[in-house]
Amino acid sequence: MIREFGAGVRTLLRGFGLWRTRPGLMALGLIPAVIAFLLLAAALIPLLLSLGGITEWITPFAAGWTEPWRSILRGAVGIIVFIAALALAASVFSALALTIGDPFYERIWRAVETDLGGEPPADGGGFWTALGEGLRLVLLGLLIAVLVLLIGLIPIVGGVLGAVGGVVFTGRLLARELTGRAFDARNLTPLDRAALFAGSRARVLGFGVATQLCFLIPLGAVFAMPAAVAGSTMLARTMLDRATTLPSGPRPSASGPVSGPGIPSTGPA
Repeated sequence: MIREFGAGVRTLLRGFGLWRTRPGLMALGLIPAVIAFLLLAAALIPLLLSLGGITEWITPFAAGWTEPWRSILRGAVGIIVFIAALALAASVFSALALTIGDPFYERIWRAVETDLGGEPPADGGGFWTALGEGLRLVLLGLLIAVLVLLIGLIPIVGGVLGAVGGVVFTGRLLARELTGRAFDARNLTPLDRAALFAGSRARVLGFGVATQLCFLIPLGAVFAMPAAVAGSTMLARTMLDRATTLPSGPRPSASGPVSGPGIPSTGPA
């Protein structure tokens, strides 16, 4: 399991490798990422500035507490609220970037698919598909944020569990969503996708957690997004190569091994 998790992390690193081999193509992915980042920052900065008032509203029962207990409680609640907001922000950022930048990320996806061997079987969706999946991503991200907030309220260990849970839950969600274009292009059913994810849980989680941690770095999401799109395509192809059959029938061909010209390789996974 640890080896598979590490293989997922290395898949994201291979995606970053395209900054060296395909810098012009990857730079295109910065445009929607910057726009999404600026829109998200416009919401997060006011939240951060008003965090004190929000924590007071959540904890009115602590108004009569003596110091330092009141400040400790409200400080901890403020941290939990911000962690939950970051969990939601990752989903919103990805949804915005993928929807705004659908033509840009399609070019990255198609180039990686071609380098891995053969033309992709379809166009992988389009704007309306990206919009629908983006809305679903935001709704699921909202559910994760609420869950992280509830976990964070557990006495003593809540803050740590909430932070770890936020990274794990959001990372898994991002990995599943980012591989969507490759699976849409092959017309895989939800049952087919569930079978693929079931066979590579640790690898998918490793890729998703690494992506989410990059997103938490200031401006990291901007530079990581094109790499995540490229890496998720490699991840999807690996999952297809490893599958022997899908519940609905024979697996679609991945059109070659997960390596190729312009695709940095870290060696056997």
